[in-house]
Amino acid sequence: MSDLRFGVVGLGSRSRIANYAHRPGEGSEVVAVADPSAPQRDATLELYPQATGYADHTELLDGKLDGVFLTTPDDLHEGPAIDFLRAGVNVFVEKPLAITTEGCDRVLQAAYDSGARLYVGHNMRHMSVVLTMRKLIQDGAIGDVKAIWCRHFVGHGGDFYFKDWHADRRRTTGLLLQKGAHDIDVMHWLAGGYTTRVNAMGALTLYGGIEDRQDRSDQRFKEFVSEKNWPPLEQKGLAPVMDVEDISQVNLLLDNGVMMNYEQCHYTPDYWRNYTVIGTHGRLENFGDTAGGVVKVWNSRRSGYREDADQVVEISGETDHHGGADPHLVAEFVNFVRDGGATLTSPVAARAAVAAGYAATQSLRANGVPQDIPPLDPTLVSYFDNGQVR
Repeated sequence: MSDLRFGVVGLGSRSRIANYAHRPGEGSEVVAVADPSAPQRDATLELYPQATGYADHTELLDGKLDGVFLTTPDDLHEGPAIDFLRAGVNVFVEKPLAITTEGCDRVLQAAYDSGARLYVGHNMRHMSVVLTMRKLIQDGAIGDVKAIWCRHFVGHGGDFYFKDWHADRRRTTGLLLQKGAHDIDVMHWLAGGYTTRVNAMGALTLYGGIEDRQDRSDQRFKEFVSEKNWPPLEQKGLAPVMDVEDISQVNLLLDNGVMMNYEQCHYTPDYWRNYTVIGTHGRLENFGDTAGGVVKVWNSRRSGYREDADQVVEISGETDHHGGADPHLVAEFVNFVRDGGATLTSPVAARAAVAAGYAATQSLRANGVPQDIPPLDPTLVSYFDNGQVR
């Protein structure tokens, strides 16, 4: 079996996931990297000494790659993804698929037209906490799902999202899309449907009052992230352009009648996600979202809160690398490039998550006016649901 040849475009911190696909002599290897920053290229080539570095992704469009990992900033997903797909190169796009609903649709259309395979990096579908909740739901542990609530406590929000391009709505649309796409996709998956209508509220309530700003465009992520930056109001060196919300919440109505609520705050002392799923015969809830946490299920009636549940399932996996999901995510993409077939992730679902986050952001910036989600072309739905096979 010859090695699949992969490229990596966009060499920030997330690009390191491509290392899971670098197994020379074992089926796949990274042979090319691209980024306009020479220091980024040099640092990455230390990982892949046999690879070639390029300043622009267009230099990789010669058809010599089997696939590419696209780990650029969010606003640079759509254009390069379309370029590679039209060149017949299979593409891994880090989530979100794009920063607008229309952008997602253009990427999906390019994949359909070219026949090149498209994969979106929604790694949470490989996280043990999500797989545990999904199996419980599929096994009927709480009956038919009727509602899902998610609270996302983003404890490192100031460091992760308000010191670089993430804070600029021109680069992300907003954090309800950029960060929320993960959780919205998970909730859609657990609920078995997609959002059709949303309304949201949110604001820049804390970080906007900090006047200490710094241009960090020449810095790497690890150079400005620290757990010592606490409390939030003592943050220093925030992004010069900062016009996304640091707290938000959205109500979502799905096509199957399930109702969802998503809440996100970027200045909590803790960093984790809490999902509550309510069904016709009970509810489940996770406490912790990596190894060491649990998912509890309540079916019997009671008054008041009691910690003892009717069923407790431990969360396996790891505490880092997104709960051990990243290696599984990359392995699935590599196998998909080589053999095709079904995957846990879904381009249609990735579009649905962006569409919900995009509409929610439009709603909150219009004082909560409800927004409807435009439907996706049924031809594209059928193509991707059929494993990208005509």
